[in-house]
Parts: sequence; C-alpha cells; structure tokens
Amino acid sequence: LVTVGTSLIIDRVFFGEWVLVQLNFLKFNVLQNLGTFYGSHPWHWYFTQGLPVVLGTHLPFFIHGCVLAPKRFRIFLIAVIWTVLVYSTLSHKEFRFIYPVLPLCMIFCGYSLKHLKAWKKSAASFLLLSNLLPALYTGLVHQRGSLDVMSHIQQLCNNADRSQAFVFMMMPCHSTPFYSHVHCPLKMRFLQCPPDLTGNESYVDEADVFYSNPLGWLNKEFHNDTLLPSHLIFFSVLEQEVSSFLTLRGYEKTAAVFHTHVPQGRVGSHIYVYRKKT
Repeated sequence: LVTVGTSLIIDRVFFGEWVLVQLNFLKFNVLQNLGTFYGSHPWHWYFTQGLPVVLGTHLPFFIHGCVLAPKRFRIFLIAVIWTVLVYSTLSHKEFRFIYPVLPLCMIFCGYSLKHLKAWKKSAASFLLLSNLLPALYTGLVHQRGSLDVMSHIQQLCNNADRSQAFVFMMMPCHSTPFYSHVHCPLKMRFLQCPPDLTGNESYVDEADVFYSNPLGWLNKEFHNDTLLPSHLIFFSVLEQEVSSFLTLRGYEKTAAVFHTHVPQGRVGSHIYVYRKKT
C-alpha cells in the first residue's frame, strides 16, 4: 500500500493526473502486447537461453546447489521459477528482465561451493576468472564507441557557435546516449523507432525506412542546404552507401571511434563523425 501510494503521488506530480504508470505498463506489454514490435521469442526462451546466459559460468553451480539445498531453500527456488514463468508469458523477452532473480540464484551457487570441499578454491578461482575477464572486455572495450563518441559531441558545447550546431545520428535508434552525456542545449536528432499505437499493420518506423534506402532518404530529408546538420554520426558500415551524399554536401571525416571487434548487421566496427565544411 505504501509503495502503490507513493507511486500514485509521484505520477501525479510528474504527469499531472492520477494514473498509475504500472497500469500503463501492463496495458502496453500484456493487454496490447506491443512489446513484440521490438522482437519476440518462444515461451521457453528464458529457460533455454535467458537464464543460462545470465548465470553464465555460475550455471552448473546453481544446478548443483538446487540439488543439494535443503527444503527450507525451496522458497527461493520457487520465487526464481515463478518469476521466470510469469515473464515467459510475454512474447517480447530480454535478458535484463530476469536480472532481479540473480541474488536468489547466487544463494544456491554459494551452497554448492560450500559442499565442494576439496574443489572449493579451484571452483572459486574459476568463477572469478571466468567472470572478471569477460567483464573487463565487455565493460572497457566491447561496444564502447557509443559512449566515446559522445565526448566528441560534448566538445561542441564549448564552441562559441554551438547555437549553429546540429548533430544527426544516423544509427539504429537508441544506439548512443543523448542529453545524459551532453549537458548543454545542443540541437541533436536520432532516427526514431517508436511502436505504432494506432493498429496500422503497414507501419514502418523511421529507422527502418532510412535503412531501406539511406541515400534516397538523406536526399529527400535534406533537399535544402539550409536543413543540413553540421555533424553526422554513423557506423562505418554505412559510409560507402552514403559517400556520394557526404562528398556532394561538403562533409569531412573528423573522428573514427572504435566500437566493436564483432560488427554485425547495421552495427559497424567503428563510429564515424563527419563535419560539414564551412
């Protein structure tokens, strides 16, 4: 009651009406099932892929702990299974949705390590290395370009002519942070991908329209030179396809930021920053 009451008050302050955001979440994701716009998975995905990936190298210790744990621990296992089952009823699934069950899973991993006896130190060392090394790589190297490129954008805040700056991110929507990393009223835009709330079956979001014909979209969107952004940011895989637009409109590459060793689809190995010549 305290939690619901607090949520009602906060929603009232920010939205100006008595509405519970959780109800909108329920309506959007459960009743209308609009989350499928961002992808869908089979009902068993959390059990066959989601939870195993989230647990990683802890998985065998979790299973071992579940087998050995006494009956009083079952309440934690029931909570894990129940949570995963509830989320499995939704078509749209993500790893992050089941992160809250990790602390409960770690209880069983700890119980497993406790009963390994002679192998306890070896198992603990294995878990440390198998989690620390990937954490360092994924946290400091892999896909860090989306953060590093924001440093180049933030430098525009210190320019005297920042009011004339216009940054356009030609990337899959939400590829980079936005004003959370650029703390000034800089004009910025990224490709949109909101779900359709009108029931239009032929709806295609802006990002998909752009990637279906990047060069044609740019020529149509910026048919007048006065509309051109001062800076364009995009993944390296797009450069060749829009090179004629960049040359014709007078853009030059000012930065190439590393992003990932495993480029895939619309995501390239580097992020390029192009500036319009003055």
